[in-house]
Amino acid sequence: MEPAEVERFFTRHDGSYLFARWGRPIVPVVFGVDDSTLSVIKGAIEAVVAMAGHKMSDMDPELGANMLLFFFRDWDELLETPDLDKLVPDLLPLVQRLQAEGANRYRLFRFDDAGAIKAVFGFLRMDEALSAVPAEDLALSEAVQSSLLWAEEAFVSEGPLARAGDTVVLRPDVANLIRAGYDPVLPDVAEDASHAMRLAARVAAC
Repeated sequence: MEPAEVERFFTRHDGSYLFARWGRPIVPVVFGVDDSTLSVIKGAIEAVVAMAGHKMSDMDPELGANMLLFFFRDWDELLETPDLDKLVPDLLPLVQRLQAEGANRYRLFRFDDAGAIKAVFGFLRMDEALSAVPAEDLALSEAVQSSLLWAEEAFVSEGPLARAGDTVVLRPDVANLIRAGYDPVLPDVAEDASHAMRLAARVAAC
């Protein structure tokens, strides 16, 4: 990948560059699925974390769990979830906005004092479109998009997954970008676009 290609993945709507990765082990909790689907989702998260060379844990000392994924049928269900309004600022206006937009996915990141990712809240409204996606594909896509702070438009024109014959897999360029992003010599957070040059060099090595 050329540096300009890498830069596109982390350039915000306002033109600023912002890269952030997890600064602590990931502790996932999943709500609204049965046991068989739960194992698929956690398996996908474990696979992406292992690919990145990052770590998982059983407990976050500050938050308990720090990757919370919610699967539901209607946005109003979030308003009935106990104490969720304490974790998600302005939950009611957020739900109202997502309902008005007809959204079926939303992802909220929280950051530590240094700017590294410390928590992700993923919300998936299982409408007809999402319900038609195999659980394995949905889980892998969600794990990938929660692994780094991607730009808002990073996967609008082309998602992070690709089809290889009858199998859906993670796009090789995205996989290599995640691996490069977790290189120990790179910082957890970067706001200068020159960081994309360092990432591109490591993608080439991958």
